[in-house]
Amino acid sequence: MDLPPAPPHPRRLAYLGTPSFAIQPLRALVDAGFDVALVVSRADARRSRGGAAQPSPVKAAALELGLPVSDRVDDVLTVDADLGVVVAFGRLIRPHVLAELPMVNVHFSLLPRWRGAAPVERAILAGDERTGVDLMVVEEGLDTGDIYDRAVVDIGPDESADELRTRLSDAGTRLVVDNLTTGLGRPQPQEGEATYATKIDPAELHIDWTRPAVDLHRLVRIGGAWTTFRGRRLKIWRTALTEPGGPAAPLPDPGERRARGPGIVVPAGDGPIRVLEVQPEGRPRLPAEAWANGARWDGSEALGQ
Repeated sequence: MDLPPAPPHPRRLAYLGTPSFAIQPLRALVDAGFDVALVVSRADARRSRGGAAQPSPVKAAALELGLPVSDRVDDVLTVDADLGVVVAFGRLIRPHVLAELPMVNVHFSLLPRWRGAAPVERAILAGDERTGVDLMVVEEGLDTGDIYDRAVVDIGPDESADELRTRLSDAGTRLVVDNLTTGLGRPQPQEGEATYATKIDPAELHIDWTRPAVDLHRLVRIGGAWTTFRGRRLKIWRTALTEPGGPAAPLPDPGERRARGPGIVVPAGDGPIRVLEVQPEGRPRLPAEAWANGARWDGSEALGQ
């Protein structure tokens, strides 16, 4: 399908986004003087049974800014926009829309690595040392469009997905505002082998304590990892490798697993891992040592049971 070319200096925009980290680029575009003619986000949804329907974070921010809002993608064709800007919209844009309105997407990876829904999480799980943000052409294929510009971002060895996503949002905001202000150049084709960032399946978040400690640490960093203790679910929110980048230290005896530094020390497949923050079922997060005290855990009972 032939796409209409993006204007080098667009002024009137349609903005498509949904989660909280898509708010910053929207605000920055407004602050930079762009005319955001319409914001498209998901329809209001109930967050709890019996609760009132709530707007998406982007919709709530758009309403605060006094911007028109819709949950219908086709409405972007009614506002005489020069360009659509897409940031974590989470829905496919149909070909008939792309045929009429050129669009750019702020994608959180260095394409063609990690095309798809969960590029931040997949980069962490794979042990990537760097990722980035691409400003790309939106076309019918899944993140296959040419690249206008990119920013490279290193991934910290203990950085969570939320922390990394915040830094990527900062970089993506600068990228889109700078390129739309100075003028979109000629996009270049993607180069390299494509990999796909499929959505994280809930089953992937169940901790298998027989796996290497580094794999468990990466899993915890993406958020939502869980195990069980005495038959109830226990989320693990923060961990630390006992020997970063080196051989695993020997696992202390059960009675000593709470006596060496913060948190609690738990056996993994190739040695110990330090658990720093947990969340018992139905309770808020708390330091692992506080949980261990309350649960009278001395290290003799294995997690995952």
